[in-house]
Amino acid sequence: MRGPFRIEGYAITCLDGAIADATGLMPDSLKLEADQRFFEKALDRAAVVVHGRMSHEGQPNSPKRRRLLLTRRVKALAPAPENSNARLWNPAGASLEEACAAVGCRAGRVAVLGGPEAYSLFLEIGYDRFYLSRAEKMRLRNGLPLFPRARFGGSPEKVLSGAGLKAGKSRRIGKDVSLVEWTAHS
Repeated sequence: MRGPFRIEGYAITCLDGAIADATGLMPDSLKLEADQRFFEKALDRAAVVVHGRMSHEGQPNSPKRRRLLLTRRVKALAPAPENSNARLWNPAGASLEEACAAVGCRAGRVAVLGGPEAYSLFLEIGYDRFYLSRAEKMRLRNGLPLFPRARFGGSPEKVLSGAGLKAGKSRRIGKDVSLVEWTAHS
């Protein structure tokens, strides 16, 4: 736990570690049913979700969730124009605690949904858990990696391990998709 918050990351990558195509959009072929079910159940338990401008879960409960949208366009915090449950958040101007309080959250699970800059920010803050799903028969040539290669290099597994997380056993959650739960060392 990071103070009153439990930080959890959620991502699905293809075999080469990409989470989106070269344009930054997640292709439908990476939205696998079994992973989407796991993801939606997890987000239903989250106190707040955090993501960048290109990331969004796009599920029926999405508009109801408290969320923080990462941006450099505001000094610290600002209301999100299209969602009363959301705030624009610049981590350079406000702490995680301040941002969560702005959406009425003082404790609980913080679900990090991406993209690469959001995932990277929380490497610094510290994850308690990271759920890494893998689409086992898909590649995205020149795709957007989970973590920026220029800063971190290597596979998602290497980056998570280097951040002090330990991999659990891989388990199959559906046809052609596996899941590994990474946990912080105690």
